[in-house]
Amino acid sequence: MTYARVLQYLESFIDYEKIPAYPYKETLKLERVKGFLTMIGNPQDALRCLHIAGTKGKGSTCAFITYILREAGFRAGLYTSPHLADFRERIRILSPTPNTEHRTPNFEGMISKKDLADLVDRLKPAVEKYNQQSQYGPLTFFEVYTALAFTYFKEKKVDFAVLETGLGGRLDATNVVNPLACAITPISYEHTQKLGNTLREIAGEKAGIIKGHKVTRSQGHKLVVIVAPQEKEAREVIRNKCKQTGAMLYEVGKDITYKEIEGEVKVKGLFDEYNDLKIGLRGEYQFINAAVAIGLAEALRFYHINIGRQTIKNGLAHTLWPGRCEVVSRKPLMVLDGAQNIASAQAIKQAIKKNFQYKKLILVLGISQDKDIPGVCRVLYGLADRIVLTQADNPRAMPADDLAKFFKGKDVFLTQNIEGALKLAKVKAKKSDLILVTGSLFVVGEARNLLKCKR
Repeated sequence: MTYARVLQYLESFIDYEKIPAYPYKETLKLERVKGFLTMIGNPQDALRCLHIAGTKGKGSTCAFITYILREAGFRAGLYTSPHLADFRERIRILSPTPNTEHRTPNFEGMISKKDLADLVDRLKPAVEKYNQQSQYGPLTFFEVYTALAFTYFKEKKVDFAVLETGLGGRLDATNVVNPLACAITPISYEHTQKLGNTLREIAGEKAGIIKGHKVTRSQGHKLVVIVAPQEKEAREVIRNKCKQTGAMLYEVGKDITYKEIEGEVKVKGLFDEYNDLKIGLRGEYQFINAAVAIGLAEALRFYHINIGRQTIKNGLAHTLWPGRCEVVSRKPLMVLDGAQNIASAQAIKQAIKKNFQYKKLILVLGISQDKDIPGVCRVLYGLADRIVLTQADNPRAMPADDLAKFFKGKDVFLTQNIEGALKLAKVKAKKSDLILVTGSLFVVGEARNLLKCKR
């Protein structure tokens, strides 16, 4: 099968990332993906996994811990979603001695076209057979891709697999693994029509990745859970879930602390102190993500895997995570960031003000329909001098003219696509200005592709 045919085949599966509204609890069936994985030999059971859920920062945290593991000499598989420009970004392996053929400045180690085509060729008969007999309905795009990732990581014999949940946690296709450790990054309001209207309900879905640990001789320990600072309701849900399952809970802000000192970070971990940390990703919110990643690295000591202090420092300094406060050009400055909820919008607003000097800010904004559009717009309103509204090439995208009502009194321009938005923003911007492209990750991905950012 050619790579073009592979893409066509994968896109033939129902993709809930492109559907604005659907009955979440009735649609996502963990039994469905479990049944398929059983059919192909449960490749996930061969993996030593670190599993991360949350609202904000889970992708960055996954990147931090993966780079730490690579720095420690391990082959680390990384599974994330969504992708910015290429399906293959979702499945990556970072090796101590990188394969220069597939090494790129940003998405290093992503699965090759040949390997992906080979995997799809081999799994296609099993997929079709399973879909014919499944009592839970046909597999979704995300479920098929998750099975591909598990199979790929097993066959490539990774030392660890770092997994980011797609939506929620409890019903997510990644939640079939028996992880060594879990992490939950900050939880805020998102996907409320699916996950719930309160932080307590949303946290309940996210905390679904905390399960009773199937202790084996190779593991021999309770599940370790590292948690970022949370609002009271979310914190109570997570603490209760850990008590119910017998998991060992360690909280950033309590058991793990961090402090910024003149642009550098100091973290006091579970076992060690890390001074003068240089974080490879911009923004104060990355300090929390880095502290969670340090907690995950230290959690491996419970399994007799000791990653040294300097190795952790090097991993954090070398981490790359495209599309998150990413500078892609200068004069004028252009920054890309996928701020899809209020918490992320507040974080990028703070990061822009602290890290960059500019005269005026031109905001290029496009948001998916299922996000907290009023909340995100409210946060970004005061940051922007001029606003270029647009929409991604995705069925979930909110039409640009529908966003205009949230920016009354501002200098607003409407465009129908990302290419037009970028061209207009460049015309409006002077060399001393800053262009911020934000909102949906789909917007950021299209922008990176059009700007030909290396990947």
